[in-house]
Amino acid sequence: MRAAVATAVNTPLSLVERDVPTPGPGEVLVRMTACGVCFTDLNLLRGHYPFARFPVVPGHEITGVVEAVGEGVTFPTVGTAVGAQFLYDSCGHCDYCVRGDQILCPSKRITGIVVDGGYAEYALLKAGYVTPLPAGLDPIAAAPLMCAGITAFNGLRQAGIRPESRVAVIGSGGIGALAIRYAVAMGARVAVLGHSRRAEEQALSLGAELFVATSDQEPAAALKAWDGGANVILNAAPTTAAAAAAFGGLAPDGTLVLCGYDGEPLSLPTQPMVLNRLHVMANPSGSPHDLRDTLAFSAAHGILPDITSISLDQAPATLDAMGAGTSRGRSVIVF
Repeated sequence: MRAAVATAVNTPLSLVERDVPTPGPGEVLVRMTACGVCFTDLNLLRGHYPFARFPVVPGHEITGVVEAVGEGVTFPTVGTAVGAQFLYDSCGHCDYCVRGDQILCPSKRITGIVVDGGYAEYALLKAGYVTPLPAGLDPIAAAPLMCAGITAFNGLRQAGIRPESRVAVIGSGGIGALAIRYAVAMGARVAVLGHSRRAEEQALSLGAELFVATSDQEPAAALKAWDGGANVILNAAPTTAAAAAAFGGLAPDGTLVLCGYDGEPLSLPTQPMVLNRLHVMANPSGSPHDLRDTLAFSAAHGILPDITSISLDQAPATLDAMGAGTSRGRSVIVF
């Protein structure tokens, strides 16, 4: 099989030939259909994850078909179309695992960072951590749902979104665009914050009722003028400063959700937090049941990202373009 391998930090991907692996106990061999290219993959190459294991095949936005199963695997069966995500596996016995919060397991392993992921024609995955794709869901366009989708959907859900909630989404890229559509489908009113007016037309077409250009409007003040502020602010921008700037636009009992961030610490005013019972949380993707819910909701509401299909050979150049800020939309490797 062909695979793209990250061999070290600040080193381009290497395209190599490898033997197709054989699934062991509890494993499934998945013949890849598609793998989304995520900013996390770029951060792996930039050395943002000190726990990363090199060499490693990146990629955690995986769709494919079960080709073979290992000993003891009764589900999924050969021929099942499945998706796999950021969470490769977990210990299975800690309090978080037995309560269905495997994503919080202290011993979790991450696909494409410590275990080989989806930039290859085949992937070995754990049977209990792959998710059957709903019937009729396009497996290529659905690949980014395995990360951007579950992150946005679960972030909104963990924040307690309700019908008629006022939800502000910072950024309208991969996670942001899906967060807008999910929030609208959940019955929320949506505002979008972007640096300039360039993304306004897109945001409104996705269902937002308000667009705030932070280059000419103070984001917190603009949100406060929106019927008293946002009940939820979801930061999908890759910068912590954007979240901090909008924080003052929360309504009382509101929640800031960090789905995007950088290395800068988050500095927030404590007195308004106390007086208004404001909340701050972050969302690291989700557990297997969260992915099932994300895919089911996406299929029911016809929510799929706009993608650009690329080949495995184009993956290194696509990551370079992401690093340079010249890529647009969500790229998906199609096998």
